[in-house]
Amino acid sequence: MKFKLFIILLVVALFLPCFIYGNVPVSRQALFVEAPSATEVTLNATGEYTGQGNNARNRKRDVERNGEDKATEDALKAAVYFVLFSGTDPIITSADERRRFEMRENQFFEMSNINRFITYTDSRIQNRTSTKSGEGIRLSRIVRVDVERITRDLEEQRIIESRANIMAAVGFPMIMVIPETKPGQNPIEVLRTDALMRHAASVVESHLTQQRFEVIVPQQLEQLNSLNEIQLMLDNANDDIAYSMALSIGSDVYITFAGLYEDAGFNTRRYAMTVRAFETTTARLLGTETGYSQGRQGEASISVEEAINAALTNVLSRVMNYWQQDMQQGIQYKIVVNIDPSFSGRDVDDIQDAFMDAVSSVSRRYREVIATRQTLDYLVWADVQRFPNSRTLFRDIRTSFEDTAWGARLTTVNINRKMILLRID
Repeated sequence: MKFKLFIILLVVALFLPCFIYGNVPVSRQALFVEAPSATEVTLNATGEYTGQGNNARNRKRDVERNGEDKATEDALKAAVYFVLFSGTDPIITSADERRRFEMRENQFFEMSNINRFITYTDSRIQNRTSTKSGEGIRLSRIVRVDVERITRDLEEQRIIESRANIMAAVGFPMIMVIPETKPGQNPIEVLRTDALMRHAASVVESHLTQQRFEVIVPQQLEQLNSLNEIQLMLDNANDDIAYSMALSIGSDVYITFAGLYEDAGFNTRRYAMTVRAFETTTARLLGTETGYSQGRQGEASISVEEAINAALTNVLSRVMNYWQQDMQQGIQYKIVVNIDPSFSGRDVDDIQDAFMDAVSSVSRRYREVIATRQTLDYLVWADVQRFPNSRTLFRDIRTSFEDTAWGARLTTVNINRKMILLRID
């Protein structure tokens, strides 16, 4: 009786992991090829299979009969695994998300589920090798994965936080899209005169709106009423018009893009597009990627779209990560204050102290960037519930400041969503 119980326990110990983890991919190897759209990625995925049987002959026969199909299934699973955990911007990033996923991992990698995520499999085998003296096989195939569907499934199963819930609480960032230009060159003029750059901007904007971002399109210089004023007040404004534009219209993030043609061999050219995302209030780089089109003759618009899609997906993932993390600290504002030069030196010190105390009283945290006798430059993180817009933030700062500033008056020069320009008289 004890011997039978021992045999049963031994069998369970040997085979239980197969039942629990049997659907997990073996190889977990894949290489990024391109991003053909805002919701899909194309990968070169590798799959492996080891023949089943109680001797080498049976295992080799199993590989001959089923090896290619089974290794292909493993390649599809490896492609999904890559999207979940690998690459530069995986879907699952935190330890809590990984723990929740592991509870449903075997079910998630069932082929009936995997096939829902795979939108295309190339009929050609990229590479095929025999392993374990013919008892195994390894092959690679080009597959296309629906990243958006995987993300939705993970949200529905509460493995990752729902983007809809996050954005319902903090809102989507407002993004401005402009071409990268040389120092002093006007991005708006480039969009007006360069058809290829104008097409590239429309591709980026289409991608963003499909992902439900709020997109700002600066079509005319006349719309940027405060641009010249900001350029005069900010250091290096003449060298970075894009930064000044983003501040002047109040975007949270601004995206720049620049591209060029490269020789792709066989009398063809490919387009290389570099996409960068910056935090508007500080011009801090959030993410940068370079995407490449296929080599072809002509068809410039198609090449531009391919290159942008390849670069933009990863950049937007980093933008969203930044936005979620930053919103935990509050909405970020840039406050620039000009102090009347007629104040005496001691008065200036007292005024600056009073303004710092006023900022401290209304913000979750703040950082003093510049402090001169005539200029104060602050970054302020404010509670979105307490201060839903820049006007309410200014109102509380003014009340607190004028209560202790001994007659100095705080007035507005210009206020928008992210930038507050003030003057103390």
